[in-house]
Amino acid sequence: MLTTILAFVVALGIIITFHEYGHYWAARRCGVRVLRFSVGFGKPLLKRVDRHGTEWVVAGIPLGGYVKMQDEPEPGATEDEARATFSRQPLKNRFFIVSAGPMANFILAAVIYAALNLMGTEEPAAVLAEPPAASAAAAAGIEDGDRVVAVNGTAVDSWSQMRWQMLDDMVHGRTVRLTVARGGGNIDVPVALTAMGSDPEADVLGLTGLRLQAGQTRITNVQTNSAAAAAGIAANDLVESVNGLPITNTQSLIEQVQAHPGQRLEMVVRRDNQLLTLAVTPSAQDQPGGGAVGRIGVGLASDVQMVTIEHGIIQSTWLGVTRTVETAWFSLRMLGNMVVGVVSWKNISGPVTIADYAGQTAQMGLVAYLAFLALVSVSIGVLNLLPIPMLDGGHLMYYVVEMIRGKPTPERWMEIGQRFGIVVIGGLMTLAIFNDLTRLFG
Repeated sequence: MLTTILAFVVALGIIITFHEYGHYWAARRCGVRVLRFSVGFGKPLLKRVDRHGTEWVVAGIPLGGYVKMQDEPEPGATEDEARATFSRQPLKNRFFIVSAGPMANFILAAVIYAALNLMGTEEPAAVLAEPPAASAAAAAGIEDGDRVVAVNGTAVDSWSQMRWQMLDDMVHGRTVRLTVARGGGNIDVPVALTAMGSDPEADVLGLTGLRLQAGQTRITNVQTNSAAAAAGIAANDLVESVNGLPITNTQSLIEQVQAHPGQRLEMVVRRDNQLLTLAVTPSAQDQPGGGAVGRIGVGLASDVQMVTIEHGIIQSTWLGVTRTVETAWFSLRMLGNMVVGVVSWKNISGPVTIADYAGQTAQMGLVAYLAFLALVSVSIGVLNLLPIPMLDGGHLMYYVVEMIRGKPTPERWMEIGQRFGIVVIGGLMTLAIFNDLTRLFG
């Protein structure tokens, strides 16, 4: 729980700081006086004033932030002081200042994605397991060991890249063209994907029959005084077979052991490139409903085939920018699909779900946490650009109207817009929290 809270607060703090600094930087470039830069709301915990008169604040409620600018000239202000207010800025300057916040979020995401590409990541190779007999993947002719090298003509190197290229097709349940390496050559296999439907957490690829091939079963640890220890089984042993039956995944080993309590098993393991045959007798463990299952006292892992994904600085930069653009565009399309009913509104997540994912990715490691940070930064940028009054996009919408009319948007229109914005944002927040609670207690 503590990890989740800390990961969430850190992520939110970084994203909000970048967003608000975008507004601040643009305002300073345009000569606007900034009164306060606050990360968080409520009572200030830390505060200092810089030489420009800007008050820098860290507040106690880390669920937002703001940049307060001098909006109108004070009584008796000089002409120079009046020009340093936001309201006296030309339209292009106001547009630039307001849009700079979301742009900062996109820049942050692009930098993170570029850094991940540059530093290199270890990812599972896109090698497919044998699909279930009744699945769409089996009907399409997917075989065990097929390695996906392209999706709809776009080359992929890893399982995550394959999933990313299929994301839009997964939402709509379209047929995707997989190019797989098999028997020394490449063949195209069209696979009809199962649509995401109303369940935002549905395993679309699993329902279609596209599954990552399980790696060889590896012993991660051996408990003291266990049946495995008595048999001479050691950590990092690779299990080849049990009683002559090949072990293709961890589940098959578990089933063999559980089915033979108190019975001698011949286990073949690979240790330092040598095959060893070890005799192990699982201990019998009684079950609450009667009967017993076998236990040998080991930890198991699946050694999935991995690939290293890394690029040079120029390609990493380009991939960082393109991934950010693709993620933003996909987010907009998802919102559009929700509006027209193609995708369920259950896909909208609130702070509880975001905090949960922050904690999970933090426990997985730095790479996963940074990728999560980039994704949320893009989402915040897209959300703020929506043409809803009270958001940055709502202000930009007013400026577009001003640009078309040649004069400022009427106050009456803005008042109506503010009320509409409160209703929309309140409704979205209510829906997001409801979805969070449904996931939490469902």
